[in-house]
Amino acid sequence: MKKFLVAAVGGSILGLVATTQIAGPLIAQEASDNASVYEQLDLFGDIFDRVRAEYVEEADPKDLIEAAINGMLTSLDPHSSYLSTEDAEAMRTQTRGEFGGLGIEVTQEEGWVKVVSPMDGTPADLAGIMAGDFITDVNGESVMGLTLDDAVELMRGPVGSEIVITVVREGMPEPFDVSIIRDTIKLTAVRARTEGRSIVLRVTTFNDQTFPNLTDGLKEQIDAAGGIENVNGVVLDLRNNPGGLLNQAIYVSDAFLDAGEIVSTRGRDPAVGERYNATPGDLINGLPMVVLINGGSASASEIVAGALQDHRRAIVVGTQSFGKGSVQTVIPLQGDSAMRLTTARYYTPSGRSIQALGISPDIIVQQPPPKPADAEGEAASEDAQYRSEADLRGALNNDSLTEDELRVIEADRARAEAAAALREDDYQLAYAIDILTGLSALGTEVVLNPNADDAPAPASDATADQPAEPVEE
Repeated sequence: MKKFLVAAVGGSILGLVATTQIAGPLIAQEASDNASVYEQLDLFGDIFDRVRAEYVEEADPKDLIEAAINGMLTSLDPHSSYLSTEDAEAMRTQTRGEFGGLGIEVTQEEGWVKVVSPMDGTPADLAGIMAGDFITDVNGESVMGLTLDDAVELMRGPVGSEIVITVVREGMPEPFDVSIIRDTIKLTAVRARTEGRSIVLRVTTFNDQTFPNLTDGLKEQIDAAGGIENVNGVVLDLRNNPGGLLNQAIYVSDAFLDAGEIVSTRGRDPAVGERYNATPGDLINGLPMVVLINGGSASASEIVAGALQDHRRAIVVGTQSFGKGSVQTVIPLQGDSAMRLTTARYYTPSGRSIQALGISPDIIVQQPPPKPADAEGEAASEDAQYRSEADLRGALNNDSLTEDELRVIEADRARAEAAAALREDDYQLAYAIDILTGLSALGTEVVLNPNADDAPAPASDATADQPAEPVEE
């Protein structure tokens, strides 16, 4: 026993000595780092004073400091930035769903402004701006070398005024100009409609209105169908949805999940993170779902698509999503300004980060370009050359069907023709509805089970029910 105690005490002493020997250089290194930081701050002070005293024109000290702060933040990543009092208020207004502008969500790539997505029904959307477009000039002035906030400021202006932007688009040989009239952007977060027996929920953004709009729209469509038993599934259309509020993405995911993780966030300290879980209850009682995504689906959209895909609750159709897997926390500062700082990455239930990778669809479906008028005419004449039995002279009539049976056949034919027309207008959506129709035809045993044994296991038992900070693009 004495030997054990001595060994234990000896071990403690050795530990103390070793700690002292290691800690000494660490403390010295930390002191050296702090001294270097203070030297750099002194350098900043010297430059600030020189600019104020010797710059060719008088510079506003407030503007200089704000520019320095913004430069520090924007050097970190494309999504961190300083928000002046006006910018902070504009951001709060945007999350409420009404603001002035063009109606595009943008990011920055290699110095150019890149369109994440145009918003449905906005001036940019109506002018033909597409996800993936690069904006190189605004009213003849190049955006190269500007910060993203400065470029956005260049595109702002009074409602009703004209702006001409120069666009570079993949597949186009030359840049081209697009004239847009600025307008007040009133976003309807969710539009609900029914195609055949499928409910289509078009989610354009994740703001304060998104979840209430979705639940109201879904209920209206179910009631119009005469009950959920007359619905074969739901298409959740997240194409060109640039994201928005994290808590709204969680609510929308939770609406179709009974249990399990929706998303987790992990910051600089691995021990500090949040995990958000689904609560019991599925608004469509386990009916099949298809989620539509494309290159304009970003951030909060990817959270929803990733959660429903990992839980095998929905089939994801379309093209690769944008790949924004970071969370920005908006931190209030003095004078009603704010700092938008990237504080974490988010992870889907299976533990994958989609930062710079995006969500890969289960079924890749490209949206074909619109057909020119002559091509449509050729297609119509090609169909016309085929004849059926009924066209043959002297063909027998089918008198074995009752009037009710004939009405059913005619209704089925009308639905098929409507589906064919939809393929011309929106091929990806038509494809999604075809999937739901096929699953319905096979029977209820193919309904996807969100609690299947092979669904992703929870990462921990922690929960996080508090409202989340905005995910800002």
